[in-house]
Amino acid sequence: MRTHIYLTLLFALIFCHNGFGQKQPTLSALEPLKRIAMQEIQAEYGKYKDIAQQIWEFSELGYKETKSAAMLQGLLAKEGFRVEAGVAGIPTAFIASFGSGSPVIAILAEYDALPGLTQEAIPEKKAAAGRQSGHGCGHHLFGTASVAAGIELKRQMEKHNWKGTIKVFGCPAEEGGSGKVFMVRDGLFDGVDIALHWHPGNENRVALDGALANKSAKFRFYGRSAHAASAPEQGRSSLDGVEAMNHMVNMMREHVPASARMHYVITSGGKAPNVVPDFAEVYYYVRHPDKEEVESIFERVVKAAEGAAIGTGTSMKYEIIGGTHDLLINQTLASDMHRNLMLAGGVKYSKEEFSFAEKIQSTLTVKGPPIGEAAEVKALRMPDVSSPGSTDVGDVSYKVPTVGFSTATWVPGTPAHSWQAVACGGTEIGTKGMMAAAKALTGIGIDLFNNPSMIEKAKTEFKVSLGVYKYKALLGDRKPALDYRD
Repeated sequence: MRTHIYLTLLFALIFCHNGFGQKQPTLSALEPLKRIAMQEIQAEYGKYKDIAQQIWEFSELGYKETKSAAMLQGLLAKEGFRVEAGVAGIPTAFIASFGSGSPVIAILAEYDALPGLTQEAIPEKKAAAGRQSGHGCGHHLFGTASVAAGIELKRQMEKHNWKGTIKVFGCPAEEGGSGKVFMVRDGLFDGVDIALHWHPGNENRVALDGALANKSAKFRFYGRSAHAASAPEQGRSSLDGVEAMNHMVNMMREHVPASARMHYVITSGGKAPNVVPDFAEVYYYVRHPDKEEVESIFERVVKAAEGAAIGTGTSMKYEIIGGTHDLLINQTLASDMHRNLMLAGGVKYSKEEFSFAEKIQSTLTVKGPPIGEAAEVKALRMPDVSSPGSTDVGDVSYKVPTVGFSTATWVPGTPAHSWQAVACGGTEIGTKGMMAAAKALTGIGIDLFNNPSMIEKAKTEFKVSLGVYKYKALLGDRKPALDYRD
């Protein structure tokens, strides 16, 4: 008790004035305060676990996260945040704010699930009864940890009379819906100084590998129905249009940069073999590390679709569904994020969790690394190649200095978008990783509220990285595709 009182008095002396306009404390001087804040988050382990598990069970798809968004908004409102719901024309998007003035620190929260990945929280493949989707990317953990960090930073602001603003951005439909792009396009990140994010994963590390820019669309072919046996000459198959398009795009793969990615799924191909289908649809993603290259390749895909329609006697229309930028890395923020992730630590398994992890690894196609790596924090280093994934955080990173990281919410070696990831996310393994993320976010938040020079350095680096580029959303001026999962 004496130690706690002593530390409280010490911090009152150090932080009686906000770091802005006063001599700022060193990062090492802030460490005792961060440790206390992390202990306070850990004390609420049970509460945050319950919230994450409820969202895991909801497993709501992009732009349909009604219950998940409401739960997180309610938690923030109860803590005194001003909650603005339905922002950017998206019913499940929100901004929760506390405080006023500078600095303005944003924490991103996601909560959408993936279709088809229904799974019980057990180390064998078994669909969860009554669910058609699952959190294969761990966004139930993502949203909960971000909200937990926002709440703890709010409490620290009140305790030490720090000036500034904390904003939690409720970001729906990251999985293909580009929710954050509409929030960026609508100016909701204007005035934000720094944006923080994290992501569930199979290891603890700060992200330095960027992301692929991405543009997606649904190509719809319209033909003419007829009896497939008695009057085929009277029909024009929309499915032929889709297949002809896919064939041409697959031939394109030889003639695009090796780092490009094109993938698709036929979402509608007809109802019966003996009916020439008059409607078919294929959903495409085009990715590349360079956003301009994405635009170029996408236009070639459109030409393939147009040619397929001509060749099959059908017509074609396409709808842009999403589009995201690559991810700008900020080394200034990454270095501090790594310090705080080290302070938060990795994920230590109990005997039962280790057994669960062994069973999960036995189901993987590629042998996983040692299970003990979940307790380690990877060294901060630049990777050889960009991440093969895409994220709408990329658009945020083109508007404001941004930093992110991952924690081991899944067993080492577990791939994202897998039943194994869903299973881990429903266990204590996922919860422990989530809490480590909340602690690390809180740690860097404390640094930022008390070190204006760090923010200025990050902004300077951001301006150099951005260069002369003027932000423009890859998805154009379309409204949010609220029905893209239908």
